[in-house]
Amino acid sequence: MKPMTTHERVTRMLEHRDADRVPVIDYPWKSAIARWQREGMPAGVDYKDFFDLDQIILWEGMDNSPRYPVTILEETPEWVIKTTGWGVKMKQWNHSGGVPEFLDFTIVDPDSWAKAKARMTPARERINWDSLRQNYKRWRSNSSWLSCYFWFGFDVTHSWAVGTERVLMALVENPEWAADMFNHFLDLDIALYEMMEAEGYRFDEIQWPDDMGFKRNQFFSLNLYRQILKPVHARAVEWAHRKGLKVQLHSCGDVNPFVPDLIDIGVDILNPLEVKAGMDPENLKNRFGRQLTFRGGLNAVLFERPDELWDEMRRIIPVMKRDGGYIISSDHSVPESVSLEEFRQFVTLAKELGTYA
Repeated sequence: MKPMTTHERVTRMLEHRDADRVPVIDYPWKSAIARWQREGMPAGVDYKDFFDLDQIILWEGMDNSPRYPVTILEETPEWVIKTTGWGVKMKQWNHSGGVPEFLDFTIVDPDSWAKAKARMTPARERINWDSLRQNYKRWRSNSSWLSCYFWFGFDVTHSWAVGTERVLMALVENPEWAADMFNHFLDLDIALYEMMEAEGYRFDEIQWPDDMGFKRNQFFSLNLYRQILKPVHARAVEWAHRKGLKVQLHSCGDVNPFVPDLIDIGVDILNPLEVKAGMDPENLKNRFGRQLTFRGGLNAVLFERPDELWDEMRRIIPVMKRDGGYIISSDHSVPESVSLEEFRQFVTLAKELGTYA
């Protein structure tokens, strides 16, 4: 089979058909990029180009925050404490990946939410037009797969905007407030996308992060999901499909109980199938492989033990690529402990195992 473009490969996977090979993508920490540059990757070169990964572009160029002032409060060589556009005070480490430490929040109740919501109105300046003008034609000319990052749902609301305990309590005690936040975030995402579409910028899918699980459990019950969050997810999917867009949901943790409902609303791709949390990619493939495309499922913990990771890849990838419906990736991201040569071996083996006869 002749070599295909990234767009052709991803399209074939979504159609549950063989391609020349399974698409391969992963997302390294900034500290991993810095290490690879010290080990020989030229500065200024996109890691996807350097390792010849698939051109799956995750574009994060829309801002649906209340646009509170961003201020640096404290800074050292190791970390910075700042406020964000969501009015959150947080501590972020300069040389490692992972989630920041959230220290304080502006949105803490329905009244403070009402003030924030009044600031969250569609406006052209919320879109990174420069990024689109500089890159869109090139992305299309090399047949990239373009994913527009939306920002709504439980995960980003509790972690980046309001606070975990506060949102979990709201789901039970004030579900109308929680639903209003989830829906308004989505409303603004949609309005901004439609501004871009009117200017001729069109993507292949939307994707949003909504971690609903942790290790072998979920943040809330299936019944609560169906009552409050599923209608918001369903509205996003229905809107996207009307536009001819595919839908990819990123949901870390053990989300096994939610998978049939995600299929029910029409989610096209589920990632990352976090193995250490309790997701079993082979079982998911066997149960739902004709209804979902999966991305991930390779245990990122094993990056620390490469020989075990290679064995895991040899076991998992042949099962997952059967009848298409798979994109090769780790079940999290690539930490700084992974050397340039180790990641090169990961990509080489992924392509070898992902090739169709």
